[in-house]
Amino acid sequence: MESIGMAVTGFGTIFLFLGGLGILRLPDVYNRLQAGTKCTTLGAICTIIGVGLMEPQWFWKTLLIALFILLTNPISNHAIGRASKNSGVPLCDKSVIDKTEDFKK
Repeated sequence: MESIGMAVTGFGTIFLFLGGLGILRLPDVYNRLQAGTKCTTLGAICTIIGVGLMEPQWFWKTLLIALFILLTNPISNHAIGRASKNSGVPLCDKSVIDKTEDFKK
């Protein structure tokens, strides 16, 4: 069970690294939010569940923490993106379409 936990934790660590790399390399706040939401949510969940698999007495606690991250991380990133748009943060120059122009605040 410990080797499975280490593999899941390693998988999550790779996703966390890729999410951080995406945040550094992507051009504007909206693209960075996408990288931050998808990669760090999956990376954090895998890392925490992996720790739960390595330490079986912590499994249910880590599962609860992973569920909390799964529910709150996308919602908080959506709120950050909406606040950025409402405060006038511009899109990258390379962006072709802004589909949020049709929506009202």
